[in-house]
Amino acid sequence: MTSVDKPTDQGPGGARPQSPQHAQNSQDARDSQDADTRALTQAALFDAFGGIRGTVETMVPGLLFVLIYTINKDLHMSAIAALAVALVLVVVRLVRRDTVKHAFSGVFGVAFGVAFAMFTGNAKDFYLPGMIYGVGLGTAFFVSALVGYPLLGLLLGPVFRENLSWRTRNPGRKKAYTKASLAWGLIFLGKYAILFPLYWWGDTAQLGWVLIALKLPPMVLAVYFTWIFLAKAPPPIDVFAEMEAEEKAEAARRAQPEA
Repeated sequence: MTSVDKPTDQGPGGARPQSPQHAQNSQDARDSQDADTRALTQAALFDAFGGIRGTVETMVPGLLFVLIYTINKDLHMSAIAALAVALVLVVVRLVRRDTVKHAFSGVFGVAFGVAFAMFTGNAKDFYLPGMIYGVGLGTAFFVSALVGYPLLGLLLGPVFRENLSWRTRNPGRKKAYTKASLAWGLIFLGKYAILFPLYWWGDTAQLGWVLIALKLPPMVLAVYFTWIFLAKAPPPIDVFAEMEAEEKAEAARRAQPEA
């Protein structure tokens, strides 16, 4: 029997069928990669947005402001207490050598609110700078997704070490960033569609308590949608690793003696 006549283990069309063990190993590798992608996504989101702790810390000054103002209607005492607790939170993070970028952003937000309320003499204006910022951020998320530069991709690209590679080389991730940015935009704009009528027609206590109640749930919802979209997207392209590999290859070529 010639070699052509000998039976082979190839299937129809000449393709060698995968053994059950090989198929299982491939599935395990895909599952492991998916798990790594989900873990990386979760870590990146917590790093970028401060996680639950960062969000709670941004709630405490506003909670203290509205609590004191509800009790004694004293704008100055409420404002000073809110600013003081924001500074204490920063000091605590510094002492523990934790990341302070989110705490500092909270201090700046409280300081703007305090300055604005003191200037106008209207306690509701303590919340106005943050509300304007929130509307602007929600609009930026929404518009950036529509024009093809989703803001979430710009924010998380460096965290994932992919920079802007998702725009041209990874269309699946661009689609995920677009969906997530639209979700953030809609959630933010929906939140302030509730709050601004209270600013115009409600009293300070009503606005403050509703704002506190709406602080954490929309953020958690937006992060959840982001995690869902990115966990199902292709893994990021590590452009830093690519550049390092190119540099090593170039150094190796230079080290080789010329023929």
